[in-house]
Amino acid sequence: MSTTSTAATSNKWLVLVAMTGSLSMVVLDQTVVTVALPSMSRELPLSATGEQWVVNAYVLALATLVAFGGRLGDLFGGVRIFQLGVLLFFLASAGCGLAPRGDLGEPWLIACRALQGAGAALMTPVSAVIVIAAFGVAERGRAMAVYAGIGQVFLAVGPLVGGILTQTVSWRAVFWLNVPVGLAALVVVHVARPENVRRSGSIAPGSVLLLIGGLGATVLAVQQASRWSWTSPITLAVLAAGLVLTAVFVRTQAVVPDPLVDVRLLRRRPFLGDVAVSGLVQFGLLAVVLYGSLYLQDLLRFRPVRTGLAVLALILPITVAAQIGGSWYDRSGVRPPVLTGLVFSVVGLLAWTAALPRLTYWLQVPGMVLTGLGLGLTISPTTTDSLGRVAPVERAQASGLLQTVRQLGGTLGVAVIGAVVLGLERAGTRSPSPHRAADAIAVGFAASAVAFAVAVLVGYGLLSRERVTQTGGGADDHRNLGPPQPSTGSAADRPPPGPAVG
Repeated sequence: MSTTSTAATSNKWLVLVAMTGSLSMVVLDQTVVTVALPSMSRELPLSATGEQWVVNAYVLALATLVAFGGRLGDLFGGVRIFQLGVLLFFLASAGCGLAPRGDLGEPWLIACRALQGAGAALMTPVSAVIVIAAFGVAERGRAMAVYAGIGQVFLAVGPLVGGILTQTVSWRAVFWLNVPVGLAALVVVHVARPENVRRSGSIAPGSVLLLIGGLGATVLAVQQASRWSWTSPITLAVLAAGLVLTAVFVRTQAVVPDPLVDVRLLRRRPFLGDVAVSGLVQFGLLAVVLYGSLYLQDLLRFRPVRTGLAVLALILPITVAAQIGGSWYDRSGVRPPVLTGLVFSVVGLLAWTAALPRLTYWLQVPGMVLTGLGLGLTISPTTTDSLGRVAPVERAQASGLLQTVRQLGGTLGVAVIGAVVLGLERAGTRSPSPHRAADAIAVGFAASAVAFAVAVLVGYGLLSRERVTQTGGGADDHRNLGPPQPSTGSAADRPPPGPAVG
């Protein structure tokens, strides 16, 4: 055993502390920013479209770069890329906290949020792999349970932490919090010295540029449509360019021997079902979290701490039901928990939507709780099943594809549903008529419910009826879909644990 490997083994718990610390930054960022958004919007200020971009710049960067981050981990080693990701993330967080007031404030904050997303894209694919490499087989289950559990805890407390920091210190504090955490993670990694494993492989710059350009242009056109109008030449031109670039990317990835994202895996019906459901769920979820927080503060006049407590009616059921969904999946396979959860989500979100125009929080709580329970039952089983349906050598590519589609679903959801809301009420939640703004948000929530309903139909048609009982999936995974495709793998062997809300 090498000296590096021995050091990594002896300092394995320090490695776990560093990885969970980095995970806490990423997970906290998913929820604290939405609670702090109205305060930063008033101070800088931000336009209604700018509020969307503060959320979407992060998610879009994560969606377009997560597969690239995994491949970089192959070439230069997961530890080096993790350190680079942490450094970029906390420096970008500091940049967010330093955003100036005035005309420069909005583009500054959006640019720094995109850099945060790029940092998360470097950390996310490699952190779980580093934990697995540091522990022996007999201890990996316990280590990953701690790793995933920390993610669940920070997801649950994120809204409250964001509310407390925003109300008692400043909205800037939600970003400054990442600086000491990031520095501590880098110090612990330096002390623990986990092994920096490299693998063979290559990166085609053209593929990366096609993915960034295609997804970026598509989201830009959809999100700006409320300002440019859907029929304007610039909207149509940018949208067409984005769709063409994305189509070229998908086509090239289907034929190259070492793809950045192996879209050939989507030929397998059960895997396609898992990925499609994940993307549709994230499409509806992220926009609901964003506009739910804006609704509470701008229309109901909740202060940030009260908003953080109010959002827990959605977040806590997600974290609880995620554990139930995982156990149910182990017993019964993917269909029962996911289809049940999706139906709960549709019913819950429709109930929540119906209560929005009444401008009374307590009328919304039953719908929020039911929506959260449904989402929790759905997210964990689809993640587990998707990676169980492929051979070990293909799990890196499967994880990268799943993460890309999931984050893409979220960024498109914010863009589409945001365009719906701002198309009905241009001032958004800052409308002089709270009832008109609430009605516009209700239509946006109804669009999210439609996405969940489509996920029900997709899941019913595509999700496997067989449990995964062996490495590489059940008997129906390759039926009429061609042989498995080889993959060189990457550091993205596992997706980030816990529900993803941004």
